[in-house]
Amino acid sequence: MRALILALPFVLAAPAAFANFDRCVAGLRSDAAAKGVSGATFDRAMAGVTPDMKIIEAMNNQPEFKTPIWDYLGTLVDDEKVAEGRAMLRQHASTLAAAESRFGVDRHTIVAVWGVESDFGKAKGRWPLVQALATGACLAPRRNAFFKGELISTLQIIQRGDVRADRLTGSWAGAFGHTQFIPSTYLRLGVDGDGDGRRDLVDSIPDALHSTANFMDKAGWVTGATWGYEVRVPRSYSGATGRNPKRPVSHWAGQGIVKFDGSALNGTGNAGLLMPAGRNGPAFLVFKNYDAAFSYNGADSYALAISLLSDRLRGRPGVQGQWPTDDLPLSREQRRELQRLLIARGYNVGEPDGAVGSLTRAAIKDVEGKIGMEPTGRPGEKVLRALKGGRL
Repeated sequence: MRALILALPFVLAAPAAFANFDRCVAGLRSDAAAKGVSGATFDRAMAGVTPDMKIIEAMNNQPEFKTPIWDYLGTLVDDEKVAEGRAMLRQHASTLAAAESRFGVDRHTIVAVWGVESDFGKAKGRWPLVQALATGACLAPRRNAFFKGELISTLQIIQRGDVRADRLTGSWAGAFGHTQFIPSTYLRLGVDGDGDGRRDLVDSIPDALHSTANFMDKAGWVTGATWGYEVRVPRSYSGATGRNPKRPVSHWAGQGIVKFDGSALNGTGNAGLLMPAGRNGPAFLVFKNYDAAFSYNGADSYALAISLLSDRLRGRPGVQGQWPTDDLPLSREQRRELQRLLIARGYNVGEPDGAVGSLTRAAIKDVEGKIGMEPTGRPGEKVLRALKGGRL
């Protein structure tokens, strides 16, 4: 899972950074030894490791906290992801049935986590964990203790032999494997799902899926209960919103809130009223199982992606209310179409893969300027329509 890092601007001259890094690494050896990491393990893992300053830059660009929620959900809960998820449900039916029986977490939620975290194993991260975490431990502007702890946990994983050191690549914050556990979470909650006596979230899909179910179970998952559902809120409502505080369902019913289809509210336990885009956007009543999804990453956009994708995998509809924007988000296929149209007009955006990086954003900004829009670089419906309509 992706870790919560609240980054600050970071400016540091390269020579000083490297000197600080070397001194810091020397000090980390004794810290690791105190946690049972042998000197031989430490020296092998850290041999030739240098800081990667792109790790520091990445701290300022977490999509869960910067991307409008409708864009975030647009690529994570699109028809393509649903089709892929349903294929995974069929392909790994026996593994998922075993995880359901063992931990009480339904297969749709497990697969939704897998899809959001790594696109079903296709995007597990590119940073060597030892390098990324050592860079954070020694050079991050804050949360150094977090990175140091995760680095030592990574060294413990290497020493145990569950995952080979060269297979430990992941996110800049240390998340790795099919369902993106950070190393300390792996040590705490990783389980053997294929019966080989090892816990390998990188190369064993059963281990990853069982470990995810274990995480959700330990986070308070209530077997058979709903995460929540979309609701209609009267315009006159002026009370609290958010995952917390939670109130009895009867409280929300008393405020005139109903399900989106107009039927009466239901559900066991207390619920919170979530309005992730404000009073003019969709609203959801969320229960304890939503909190379990939230604990995986600590962002409402993330928890909603998991929850809504799990519903789509069950055959339920996605978000039915209107997001407060006149420029709707694009699905991954629409983003690929946008990139192909940009390429046809001479823009260099790399491969049309649906991933919107700096080249695609720069091209979008240029198009936006030409059609009289504010140049934001956001891949929205307006730019796509302009390109398809030949406005350039």
